[in-house]
Amino acid sequence: MPHWTVLPRPGNRRDLLGEGICYVARENALFWVDILGQRLHRRGLDDDAYAEWDMPDLIGWVIERADAPGFVAGLRSGFHTLTLDPFALVPIGHPEPDLAGNRMNDAVADRHGRIWAGTMSMDGSRDSGALYRLDPDMTWMRADGPYRIANGPAIAPDGRTLYHTDSARGVVYRFAIDEAGQLGPRETFVAFPDAWGSPDGMTTDSEGGVWIAHWGGGCVSRFTPDGQRERWIDLPASQITRPCFGGPQLDRMFVTSAADGVDEAMAGCVFEIDPGARGVPAHRFGG
Repeated sequence: MPHWTVLPRPGNRRDLLGEGICYVARENALFWVDILGQRLHRRGLDDDAYAEWDMPDLIGWVIERADAPGFVAGLRSGFHTLTLDPFALVPIGHPEPDLAGNRMNDAVADRHGRIWAGTMSMDGSRDSGALYRLDPDMTWMRADGPYRIANGPAIAPDGRTLYHTDSARGVVYRFAIDEAGQLGPRETFVAFPDAWGSPDGMTTDSEGGVWIAHWGGGCVSRFTPDGQRERWIDLPASQITRPCFGGPQLDRMFVTSAADGVDEAMAGCVFEIDPGARGVPAHRFGG
């Protein structure tokens, strides 16, 4: 029997490049983006209500705000605040105004309300990407780089470790984070062999396990905190992009995928799987 189901959507929609999936507890809803389709999606878990919003630019992610309505969004043109009712997209600032060929790709918030967000070149062919930190006062700094395809950031349950990926190199890195938001030395957490595909988006569970999507590998894997691949769940699409825990008990997992460049019946779906683990509540942006 399969270990997955497909999240239904009107018109059997598929994402060109589904990414950035997150669970918003106060709405009991999932939000995710289609980067190349320039669209934000919402799916309620109580009522299955579905909505979508077209965006004026490539959108890599949204992260819920703690003390204000809506989200912070990462677009090709930089950081923005985003409200949906009424719709309003307001620029915060662009960390790479001199790199017109770059875009934002993925992000996560930490326990201090800071956002960690990566960038990459549009075709992923150049080492022009970096990892940025956006603070609650709406200022930002370059935290690490260069990267070719900056991806996946995830935070350990205790908030003291950041995981970040360069998908092009097939390596997931690990950094210590201090209270001020400074990163320790970059360490290799796990290097993917070619047979696994490339590491993409990530999340962590309540026991410190790191769940990593395999782009080109058609699965999601759980790694122990010491970097051992403990188990994996195969999915019927090759380009798997990001997992997240959801539901009131955080015991359900939802996974995005991409249809761009492949001829697969299930590519671009959002899948639900039974992870046999529980997540931790997602942090929100403090600004």
